[in-house]
Amino acid sequence: MLNIAICGASGYTGVELLRILALHPNVRVTAVTSERSAGKKVTALFPHLGMYSNLEYEPLDREKLLKKADLFFLALPHGASQEAVNFFFQEKKMVVDLSADYRLADESTYRQWYGLEHTYIPALRKAVYGLPEIYRKRIKKARLIANPGCYPTSAILGLMPALKNRILDTAHIVIDSKSGTSGAGRKADLAVSFCEVNEGFKAYGLGVHRHTPEIEQELSGLAGRKITVNFTPHLLPVDRGILTTIYAPLAKKISPEKVLGMYQKAYKSEPFVKVLTPGALPNIKNVRGTNFCHIGLKLVERTNTLIIVSAIDNLVKGASGQAVHNMNLMMGFSETEGLRNMALFP
Repeated sequence: MLNIAICGASGYTGVELLRILALHPNVRVTAVTSERSAGKKVTALFPHLGMYSNLEYEPLDREKLLKKADLFFLALPHGASQEAVNFFFQEKKMVVDLSADYRLADESTYRQWYGLEHTYIPALRKAVYGLPEIYRKRIKKARLIANPGCYPTSAILGLMPALKNRILDTAHIVIDSKSGTSGAGRKADLAVSFCEVNEGFKAYGLGVHRHTPEIEQELSGLAGRKITVNFTPHLLPVDRGILTTIYAPLAKKISPEKVLGMYQKAYKSEPFVKVLTPGALPNIKNVRGTNFCHIGLKLVERTNTLIIVSAIDNLVKGASGQAVHNMNLMMGFSETEGLRNMALFP
């Protein structure tokens, strides 16, 4: 039985990890941290997690936690993960970091977009970007995983087959994403309060959203050349889910059937990516509470443009579910353990 600690277990991604791991037969959650909720039972904050009635939040005391777990999930804010991740990694523990602190391979890019210095470069160099559909072999051998962001997951999976087959004009890719408010985290913030969000729909972070360099880093790796994109996120008046629509001009004429075949071939063995039948398009309602990414395609022959639509649950495939998938790969468990039969939401 693998002992698990979740640092930052009172936020949305931390709670989602607790929900998912409750269904996993090979692990046991032995420690959860929260600075604000230290001393409180998990069930005092989240009554639906009755299986953790004896588990109590504690401060993030690294030395004390070291003895309690074999694998650490870090669900801390950006910047706050750096030191703790490095400590557990240097102590030979397995680490999955859900923040952005180890996603960007270039520390100068991290400084530019996050306004922070990265002070643990040796650990950064060892981190593996945790998108199983691309880096499965590396993840299996890794001890430190940088779990991808939610928007990047939806965009990268949507574009991967087309980029690998070199059918796109990569100079003019537009990525248009809409997310539920849980993407902003579990905090008091007027901008994502009910009265501000309900019955509204708006764009934000135009040209400056921090997930942009992460998207560009991974798309450039797939294409074998530098790619820049126009990425615009929007805030939906729902609690969870991401719908991403990608507009990608084609480099040459190609039939819709051939494009569909490329996507079906790329994802035929992937347990959590589903390419929809022609004419069908993803809906965030259909992936809610699951670790699936649904992808729909439309080739607009009049403008020679491929429109790709993807849908994920930002808290599962976009965060905690993907983290568990990575853990399964790292530990040699079945990839779908704890994820195939996840409890769905009403």
